Amino acid sequence: MSDSILAFKIGGPEIILILFFGIVPAGLMIFSLLDILKSRFKGNAKSVWIAIVLLLPVLGALLYLLLGRTKKIS
Repeated sequence: MSDSILAFKIGGPEIILILFFGIVPAGLMIFSLLDILKSRFKGNAKSVWIAIVLLLPVLGALLYLLLGRTKKIS
């Protein structure tokens, strides 16, 4: 049991997969949504970015971080 977490028999490779496919994308999406909500945009761009991030979680968050952050009003 020293190589597993609790009784689920989760070892190192499984933990890496959980982080890579679960926690990291969720964190990326949450970070993007929070940044969108606290920022100002022209017109309905805020609503559009929220919809993109919610409908395409990983891709939408990456698109926002690469393209959307440059469209904010300072």
